[in-house]
Amino acid sequence: MTTTARADRPASAPVRPGGPAPKSNRRRSWMPVWLLLPAFVILVPLFGYPLYQLGLLSFLKFGQPQASAGEVAEFVGFDNYSTLLNDDQFWDVLFQTVVFAAVCVIATLAVGAALAVLLTRVGKWPRLLLMFSALGAWAAPAMTGSTVWMFLFDTNLGLVNEVLGMQGHNWFYDKWSAFALVGVVVVWHSFPFVMITVYAGIQAIPTSVLEAARLDGASTWVTFRHVMLPILRPILTIVVIQSIIWDFKVFTQIYVMTGGGGIAGQNLVLNVYAYQKAFASSDYSLGAAIGVLMTLILLIVTVFYIRALRRSGEEL
Repeated sequence: MTTTARADRPASAPVRPGGPAPKSNRRRSWMPVWLLLPAFVILVPLFGYPLYQLGLLSFLKFGQPQASAGEVAEFVGFDNYSTLLNDDQFWDVLFQTVVFAAVCVIATLAVGAALAVLLTRVGKWPRLLLMFSALGAWAAPAMTGSTVWMFLFDTNLGLVNEVLGMQGHNWFYDKWSAFALVGVVVVWHSFPFVMITVYAGIQAIPTSVLEAARLDGASTWVTFRHVMLPILRPILTIVVIQSIIWDFKVFTQIYVMTGGGGIAGQNLVLNVYAYQKAFASSDYSLGAAIGVLMTLILLIVTVFYIRALRRSGEEL
């Protein structure tokens, strides 16, 4: 009887290694796609159409006559890109932008990560005070923060000049001191995001792991470098990519604090350079070409950074 019952019971066919995956697994593999679909439907028109218009404008001759409907826009192909690539000023501004963004990203990560570790070492009230102070800097609009820092370093009425006894010193006259001050403001605006994100990642690390490092006599720096950093690397990947994007396309701080790019354009970055070409020179198609090149540069940097992490075996 027992043998008959077992023979009549439908047996599930074993899945061969090369055979098709079960339907439940296929449905489960498509689940992330369905979850992302609503955001995809919203974001593609929201970002795709402006990018399409930006790319289209970069292939046209479109200035003030065309904008006022006095002339018809003319298709010029890659002429705008050829003009940019043969312009020495464009390469100088691109180099300045890359160096400025790299310094700001490194400084932002260093300050944010150091303060995140500090948050784990201090008591409740100092931690709350530091977090609220950082969030205040993060919440301050770029225009407001830049204006406040300009007042602090004002030539005649600035608090910094009064304290240092340097009345009449213009911090924004020299190219490098102007870049340094703008960089400080950019880091001041950006480090809270890094600090909060890294702090949240540290809080997710099992306490047993950190306790084992302390029992082994590891210092704070050794614990962060050899224990926390490998665990936090996926989070740091997101932070680095976002910091690169933010700092590479800085506009407000440079434009406000240096008066549109500094004396003779010595403090220009690509975003301000594009603004000058598009609106000050009324060459909207050339400004669009600069925007397209900036987008491509950021995409290339992001792809190479993620591929480098995947080669090293890190899961994102």
